[in-house]
Amino acid sequence: MGLRWTLRAHDARLVQEIERLSKVSPVVAQILALRGITQPDQITNFFDLKMTTGLRPPEELPGLPAAVAKIYSAITDRKKIFIYGDYDADGMTSTAILFRCIKLIGGDVSYFVPNRLDDGYGLSIEALEKLHHRGAQMIITVDCGIASIDEVEFAKQKEMQIIITDHHHPGPVLPKADGIVHPALPGYGYPFTGLCGAGVAFKVAWALCQADHGSPKLPEKYRNFLFAAVSLAAIGTVCDVVPLLDENRVIVHHGLNCMRQFANPGLKHLLALAKVIDKPKLGSEDIGFSVGPRLNAAGRLGQAQLGVELLICESEDRAQALATYIDQLNQQRDTLDRRILRAAKKLIKDNHQPENEAALVLTEPDWHLGVIGIAAGRIAGLYHRPTIMISTDPLGNRPGVGSCRTSCGVDLYQALSGCQEHLIKFGGHQAAAGLSIDPSKIDAFREDFCEQVISQVSVNDLVPDLDIDAEAMIGNLTMSMMNDLEKLAPFGQSNPRPVLCATGVRLAAPPKTMGKEGRHLSLQLEQFDSKIRAVAFGKGEWAEDLSQVGQAFDFAFRPVVNDFRGRRSVEVQLIDFRPHQPASTQAALNSAPSSLPPNSLHPPHFDSIENQEQAIQAAQYWDENGDTSKAQQLRDWNWPGKAPRA
Repeated sequence: MGLRWTLRAHDARLVQEIERLSKVSPVVAQILALRGITQPDQITNFFDLKMTTGLRPPEELPGLPAAVAKIYSAITDRKKIFIYGDYDADGMTSTAILFRCIKLIGGDVSYFVPNRLDDGYGLSIEALEKLHHRGAQMIITVDCGIASIDEVEFAKQKEMQIIITDHHHPGPVLPKADGIVHPALPGYGYPFTGLCGAGVAFKVAWALCQADHGSPKLPEKYRNFLFAAVSLAAIGTVCDVVPLLDENRVIVHHGLNCMRQFANPGLKHLLALAKVIDKPKLGSEDIGFSVGPRLNAAGRLGQAQLGVELLICESEDRAQALATYIDQLNQQRDTLDRRILRAAKKLIKDNHQPENEAALVLTEPDWHLGVIGIAAGRIAGLYHRPTIMISTDPLGNRPGVGSCRTSCGVDLYQALSGCQEHLIKFGGHQAAAGLSIDPSKIDAFREDFCEQVISQVSVNDLVPDLDIDAEAMIGNLTMSMMNDLEKLAPFGQSNPRPVLCATGVRLAAPPKTMGKEGRHLSLQLEQFDSKIRAVAFGKGEWAEDLSQVGQAFDFAFRPVVNDFRGRRSVEVQLIDFRPHQPASTQAALNSAPSSLPPNSLHPPHFDSIENQEQAIQAAQYWDENGDTSKAQQLRDWNWPGKAPRA
């Protein structure tokens, strides 16, 4: 059940125009064109990563001036303020940013983060009642609240001021809060609505510092705080998978650069345990794959309060203890995840035929509620089917609780809406959702849910596309090329690391599994006379299919720079592979050969060849792919010089 490869066409004239106007390399121009970043002002904004010009002034954010005025008044009046957060990495970092800011200014501030397992997501009347009894006079939400109509009304009845800062989709009716800060607030037309909760909190904190100092130009105390705050906002931005474009690129770029210098002791200890603190340069992938999962593990296992404490802690001893405990929670989460994944695979093997089913609805007693979402995502990615994993209570004291993840572009929310008569409740969006259900209705729900999926896409079409930016020869994956590609960083949602492919590749040695239970794979790829190391994370099961060292394969991958003990080298992270397909590869390449720009990553383009060695490699390529005429032309090249012999 592999991926369907699509080699994206390139517009040579457009790429050359971008290269000419923006003074970027052909490789960068090619990727910008594929991303739709083609106009001079778009390109300028993409590369403008200065905080002073890349970030809009905080007062332009919808609803911010009025909300900040009320928050600052509450600070100076010594009102009891509570930051009401969320239990994921975005919610924790948002909470920490505003807590630390108000504390710095001198406010009376505490924080509350719901327990994922007991309280659920967002504002709740029960939690607000508790905060009222604790003397709360103002509630500031972060990363939640925009849909909490009844809860805000309850807070007002209890004479608590409530300020909402959020980024989730606002509904047709807004809560009657004392202030709302939201990039997509109706009636404002803010030019970038992709900020996450931590990005919104950062803007609020920035404005509060200006209000306290009485000027936009801030002294060192506040500048140092904002450098620390943008580091937290970068974590929230990467982990919440919002578009890494516009202001988010600026936040992540500066957050990564500032993180080690301005992080509090708790975050520094977490970076050390994640084994990224000594890297020459932090990347967004370090946050997404190493730091974020540790914070999210605390939330998934009901310990989000400790995650926030870690991010605000100034005691070295306490910080080390918290970081160690959260790291252990992540290991526990990983163990639970692998256990649930094994059980899910066995259920599928014993009771399902994924190739004939439009979706997978799996259920088991006592699957951990905080982890089933991760497992559902892995199953959806493995079998290319929308997946719902439902945890039931063996004692029957609670309904079944499910986490849903999509695949192949299926709109989960639409599918769930079409069979909601089986559900107690559900919520979410196109890609991820949650539900609760009476266990006796699971079978009927499974049948209807599969029909809803089929109404969107047929079973035969449930094969995800893999868009490939360009074909590359392994010998051309150099540090020089990587330095060009890294100019497009930080990478993430809506600005992914480029995906390349190499065809007719052989293994120089048998594949090696690595990690716990052989979960990952290490390979040495060879094409012509060039070799490169490849890794396939979570793909240990590929080892058997790749064991024939002499066989030729096509590989799709993302190129990365590996920093190991100060030595930088290029390696590739594999996404997919298939037995070498010269006929289909040739057809795909022939579909748009004239659209490839000079100096393209695509190997056989004559204008990209700079020396005789590359010409010989390209000739070997065309020999193998059936174009002996081109191969002979390359062999007859008149070196030194740039013209083939007549």
